[in-house]
Amino acid sequence: MDLALLAIGVGLGIGVVVGALGAGGGILAVPVLVYLLGMRPADAAASSLVIMGITALVSLRHHGRAGNVAWRDGVVFGLVSVLGAVAGSRVSVLVPPRVLMGLFGALLLVVAVTMLRKGLATRRTERRLAEAETARTDPGEGADDAAGDEASADAPTVTGSVAAAPHHGPSVLGVAGAATFTGLITGFFGVGGGFVVVPMLVLALGLAMRRASGTSLLVMVIVSATSLLARIGTDVHLDWPTTLLFAASSSVGGLIGGPVSARMRPSTLTLVFSGLLAVVAAVTLLSTLLR
Repeated sequence: MDLALLAIGVGLGIGVVVGALGAGGGILAVPVLVYLLGMRPADAAASSLVIMGITALVSLRHHGRAGNVAWRDGVVFGLVSVLGAVAGSRVSVLVPPRVLMGLFGALLLVVAVTMLRKGLATRRTERRLAEAETARTDPGEGADDAAGDEASADAPTVTGSVAAAPHHGPSVLGVAGAATFTGLITGFFGVGGGFVVVPMLVLALGLAMRRASGTSLLVMVIVSATSLLARIGTDVHLDWPTTLLFAASSSVGGLIGGPVSARMRPSTLTLVFSGLLAVVAAVTLLSTLLR
């Protein structure tokens, strides 16, 4: 009974994270399944794929209705990821548990630093846009009409220069490489892939954070299903009652998390995601070294 309540409570919290950020659920689910529920890393990875796939599917509805899903890009990215997902799934079961968790923690740390830099850059851009908008709408009390007109005329130019910076589309090879890497990491660690998919969609495809969060759910559904099927025939055993209970509560949390994301700035989403990754990376690495 205690394990069931723990699975429900943690699953609910993880679902909120997935629904709000489009990622992060698997990186929390795997350590919880290993360190709190006592599963083997290989079994926890497989259970996590079931949990994250179901949660992402449920959470996808809200983001799709809000227009935050790039359907074509998501499907293409997910399908290209399949080959990597299959390869990663087959290799994962051959790696010693301690090595698997150590690599997992190191990867989280790298992604956390990358997303922190992205979040800080986005925050600076948001501030510049806000300052330009303020200058346009409120040129200053006591200024004469001519100065006010000049400030109003100049502000759109500033805003335009920030918002309409030249954008170079991603290369085909770059996207294919990012998608394959995403599938490989997803299959290897069994984490649903959101924590890799979101930065890849932001960095490789140039999607805004909110749109990347929504699109990542679609990719997670495709890659999680593929990675799970690739584990058929390997030495993996699923605790179905715990897994499905976890997935059900996580799905409820996903429904809650979707509306939460709509109230947050893109930079805030990115920074929260980065902080979450850093905390889980530290806990995972520390637990691995002390075992």
